[in-house]
Amino acid sequence: MSELKQRIQDEMKAAMKAGEKDRLGVIRLILAAVKQREVDERIQLDDTQVIAVLDKMLKQRRESITQYTAAGRQDLADAESAEIRVLQDFLPQALSESEIDALVRDVISETGAAAIADMGKVMALLKPKMQGRADMASVSARIRALLSA
Repeated sequence: MSELKQRIQDEMKAAMKAGEKDRLGVIRLILAAVKQREVDERIQLDDTQVIAVLDKMLKQRRESITQYTAAGRQDLADAESAEIRVLQDFLPQALSESEIDALVRDVISETGAAAIADMGKVMALLKPKMQGRADMASVSARIRALLSA
């Protein structure tokens, strides 16, 4: 079992003992998503794959917040924000804006990317380095801005 998966299970037990129902619910969702992927693919997920599952869940919540806010449902947007905070507890330390910019510039020069058509090469190298540590949608926008400049 991966260290991260074990940590999530330990946090579930702690949340149960502490009576933190909201946190417990999110942790159970995480474990269910991990288990579903393991069953679907007939594998045991390692830490990198668990981070990918968490990253996907984070992206879904961000999209939901956008939709709820547009629909005037701040109560639901706040609930999603609370879930994001729990998800982020299990992800690696987020990258700062300057770290993201430095990584993007390094990969662009490394790949020799010069146009939007090269964006796929840049994203392919950046994704493993940034998975779970940065919002890939905003990273994509930065790459697009740099390559079109």
